[in-house]
Amino acid sequence: MHFVTFILKNLTRRPIRTALTVLGLAVTVGSMIAFLAVSHNVKESAERAVRGFDLQVMQAGKSSGLNSDFSEYFVEAARKLPEVSQVAEGVADMADMTRDGGAVDAVLIFGWRADNFAFDELKFTSGRKFEAGEHHKVMLGNMLADNLGKKVGDKLVLGGDTKNPYEVIGIYESPHIFERGGAIVPYKDAQVITGKRDRVTGFSVRVRKAGAQATPAEVEAARKKIEALEDPNDTTARLTAQTPEDFVKSLQQLKLMRAVSWLISAIALAIGVISMLNTMAMSVLERTQEIGILRAVGWPPRRVIGMVLGEAVLIATAAAAGGTLIALLGMQVLTLSPKVNGFIEPNVAPMVVVQGALITVFIGVIGGAYPAFRASRMLPTEALRHD
Repeated sequence: MHFVTFILKNLTRRPIRTALTVLGLAVTVGSMIAFLAVSHNVKESAERAVRGFDLQVMQAGKSSGLNSDFSEYFVEAARKLPEVSQVAEGVADMADMTRDGGAVDAVLIFGWRADNFAFDELKFTSGRKFEAGEHHKVMLGNMLADNLGKKVGDKLVLGGDTKNPYEVIGIYESPHIFERGGAIVPYKDAQVITGKRDRVTGFSVRVRKAGAQATPAEVEAARKKIEALEDPNDTTARLTAQTPEDFVKSLQQLKLMRAVSWLISAIALAIGVISMLNTMAMSVLERTQEIGILRAVGWPPRRVIGMVLGEAVLIATAAAAGGTLIALLGMQVLTLSPKVNGFIEPNVAPMVVVQGALITVFIGVIGGAYPAFRASRMLPTEALRHD
């Protein structure tokens, strides 16, 4: 009998205990993988969202663009700088959206001008984008449109104004999860919906460059001049301009999400190790005489250790596979909820699956280490006398 086959037969001799251990560990691992996947997906989406420009500008001291708020004066002043080639200002905030049945949900609203260069990354599956001067028009990300069951030509109530619904003129796909789950309206309409009249939440900058690509020195020169701008009507207002890489690193929500994900992973690790330790310790205790016989017929301590650790690793491997399946199904179910649809991508990156599998195998090794060592130290005579 091969060694691996022998280990498998040991596990199948107690199918209920093995199955319950695998299931319990799989649920724990699945939760860990799901949280790691959410953190990874948000980070990837944030990185994709800041491509295509050189600087992202928002109010200094704010954790994200949603709570940034400053005067349009800064936009026009930045546009006049000789170091700046293009400026794309916008308004981004959560707003009330009234469904056809009367239920009110919060949706992420983007207010863009018709010439915003961010339109270059959108792919319209139906309809069109709004033109300059148009009002009360809305374009829906494909995820939001599917969630609402809306198509081009339908009406949508935004901001609680039931008398002036917005006409859906386009459905688009975007590389950014937040845009796929959000809605884009004309810039001035967004200011009305969000209550930010004559205000912006941020703007993107393309730096004027001498060559094919802006050099770090050219970007730094533009950054310093933008941050030095002052609003004569609000001398306390200050801006911070960051490169796309620095902007993603500075997002407090992303830092918090990553910290929570790894905290949950640490808790899952502790729970998994305790569960595995308990299972393997009981298994070794119940097979004391059997292990004594194996030692009596010539099994060396390292082979006994290999047997117990092998069982633990096989249990962990099965739990990793089950946990991955639970995470995949859980992410799909989670994104069906209107509360999170458009903020969480349902996919689980291969890198996250590998991380989860490695952590689970580590749980198996750590949880089985002490029982394996204890089994290897048994003397055949003592083990055979065990009652």
